[in-house]
Amino acid sequence: MLNQIEQWIDQTNIEFKEQRVCCSQFFDDFEGFYPLSFLKQAYFVVVDKIPKPNFPELRQMGLGDFIDMEVDGITYKNTYYVLPHIASNLRIHFHELVHVAQWNYLGAVPFMERYISEIQTLGYEGAPLEKMAYAFDHHFSNGGEKIDVPSYVAQKI
Repeated sequence: MLNQIEQWIDQTNIEFKEQRVCCSQFFDDFEGFYPLSFLKQAYFVVVDKIPKPNFPELRQMGLGDFIDMEVDGITYKNTYYVLPHIASNLRIHFHELVHVAQWNYLGAVPFMERYISEIQTLGYEGAPLEKMAYAFDHHFSNGGEKIDVPSYVAQKI
């Protein structure tokens, strides 16, 4: 199942490759939080509808609510997708870049295993991977001290 999801993710990222925007444009805004080398390898796409895999097996695993949940952004590997009304909001970019760091550190299949397990057992709002991203975007938006996010993720995950 996870291999099927990863194939879907890879195909989705390929389909949107021409529309991707490099996150290096956020270097000045996120300096001290994300190294330029990290931002150069991360991308975002503004879409009218957030792409999500909708395999029956995911619903059978109890993830129907998550699949159907309205979200403003979602991350797949080094690329995240955001809706037009939020695309200029730095906080969502900061949040999704935390997920890029998580994907990078864990790898695709381990990230998906962990994320699915957390959603199944703790729900979206209780999932530690989400809590970490929300804590960081809150920290950033409130002018918190600069922390190298990818290094922090690697140490704490």
